[in-house]
Amino acid sequence: MNDLDNLFQSNRAWADAIKAEDPLFFEKLSKQQKPEYLWIGCADSRVPANEIVGLLPGELFVHRNIANCVVHTDLNCLSVIHYAIQMLKIKHIIVCGHYGCGGVQAALENTRLGLADHWVRNIRDIYYNHRDKFENLELSKQRIDLLCELNVKQQVANVCHIPVVQSAWLGGQSLSIHGWIYGIQDGLLKQITPTVQDIEQVPEQYRVGQ
Repeated sequence: MNDLDNLFQSNRAWADAIKAEDPLFFEKLSKQQKPEYLWIGCADSRVPANEIVGLLPGELFVHRNIANCVVHTDLNCLSVIHYAIQMLKIKHIIVCGHYGCGGVQAALENTRLGLADHWVRNIRDIYYNHRDKFENLELSKQRIDLLCELNVKQQVANVCHIPVVQSAWLGGQSLSIHGWIYGIQDGLLKQITPTVQDIEQVPEQYRVGQ
């Protein structure tokens, strides 16, 4: 038996279960996708986007990378955001981190990751800019969890600084940006940033769409 045959078997069981509940599900799904949400999350295998929020295929547009970063030079992420706003007309962008994130931990503890060191450098900058907040935290878990939260907040800000996001607001498109964090130990989400839904909530020096 092929080492991956079990995955094909699981896929068949999953598809059969979906069709048993709704025989036309895949036929309808193949004709269009009209998600209202873009999820920007971590690539961690313990954080399955659709399952966390109880949405089916077609209801959540997803982009994932190490430590849920939105970097202004990352054409992959920027292209996903542009497509989601311009073509899919999504209404919500959710940046979702998670506690105990390995990328965040590596940035905090200066662990070498190889090529990924260049990526988590963005998170090291966040730590350096907020290093005073860590002075009284002695436990490693507390420090990692705080940086996970600060990382989400920074990535939400980065989303809000993107021209296509600001152009959507200026054009009257309904678009809200959210910062959430997920607890792997309890499976629960928590909102950690105010919802941003207007260019007036963006600092003037970052407004590029006017």
